[in-house]
Amino acid sequence: MLKIGLTGSIAVGKSFVCECLRELGCHVLDADLTSRQVVEKGTDGLAEIVDKFGDEILRPDGELDRKKMGSFVFADEEKRQLLNSIVHPRVFEAQDKWLREVEKLDPNGIAVIDAALMIESGGYKRFDKIIVVWCEPEIQLQRLMARDNLTGDAAQMRIWAQMPQDEKKCFAHHLIDTSNGFDDTRRQVQRLVAELKKAS
Repeated sequence: MLKIGLTGSIAVGKSFVCECLRELGCHVLDADLTSRQVVEKGTDGLAEIVDKFGDEILRPDGELDRKKMGSFVFADEEKRQLLNSIVHPRVFEAQDKWLREVEKLDPNGIAVIDAALMIESGGYKRFDKIIVVWCEPEIQLQRLMARDNLTGDAAQMRIWAQMPQDEKKCFAHHLIDTSNGFDDTRRQVQRLVAELKKAS
């Protein structure tokens, strides 16, 4: 089975690329979903976060208040690293379990894990190939402002808080440029999957 890591910065179109990959028969796991599951109410992940950050990061129903947690760690590198040290190992474990299950079901398949922080966390080293999704910076900014209803400055701050797109591209075996919209992106994904199927 071919293990693919898919990554890219905020608002570049990763979700759409994942949708195309699914349509073409790839198995796709969303790491955002996994990172939510490993800190759900009742998990040891959430217990450790509460232990380190206090219970003010909980919502009244006992679930993690992701917005509040985000505002805690967004401007504080040390706190962000602490949170990542709790979440990332659990996410890797859940992903590895998923990969084993997919391999049993479809030994010749293509399994794709989509994770925004795959390069920053070192998680990219576990994959056969890395796909980096990107788009032109001004398009990224417009998309983020529209998607999250942000001012230009607020959107730019979020983009700057991440590893630059050009740096991520250096880790890529394959690049998908979403700058020219859905149809063009879909064609690039189709070509790539045909290539990967030959390789697997």
